[in-house]
Amino acid sequence: MTIAVTRQAVFLDRDGVINRAVVRDGKSYPPALIEDLEILPGVREAIADLHQAGFLIVVVTNQPDVATGIQPLEIVEAMHKKLREVLLIDDIKVCYHIEADGCACRKPKPGMLLEAACEHNIDLTRSYLVGDRWRDISAGKVAGCFTFFIDYGYKERSADEPDMVVRSLAEARQVILTQVPNALKEFSPTIPL
Repeated sequence: MTIAVTRQAVFLDRDGVINRAVVRDGKSYPPALIEDLEILPGVREAIADLHQAGFLIVVVTNQPDVATGIQPLEIVEAMHKKLREVLLIDDIKVCYHIEADGCACRKPKPGMLLEAACEHNIDLTRSYLVGDRWRDISAGKVAGCFTFFIDYGYKERSADEPDMVVRSLAEARQVILTQVPNALKEFSPTIPL
């Protein structure tokens, strides 16, 4: 009999968590050009530390500007290529749909997390999500992950109650590697089937 060994992951939103988001009128937007892609301070080190500790690093990002024609697919793919070159990222899941498409992958739905879990044998209840938008936190909660919210005070609906509010990915990394393993024993999310 073979027993499947599951892995833990840290799911990361892209804009606002890994790279600097463009904020206009209190709303967050992705950078328009590859030249505008600026990795936030402490991100390289945080991802390297989490990867070294055995976590899979999976980016889960909504990029609806491709569907609306605001941003070419080639620009998004070039940004992801650059992120893979400079960061220890195991996978990048992207939803290019708009809300009206009703897809299963666009956050706040958990489709990208569930797909990654199937592909990489990830135990979602032992994994984490770090995001800066309510959609990230909702997707992480539905998937059963422990959620970290980076609160930039965007002018949008409030996030579902995250498990923890942090100032950056670097701070979330510190908590994951030192404090959360004990708290996670008591954390038992419900995953809808």
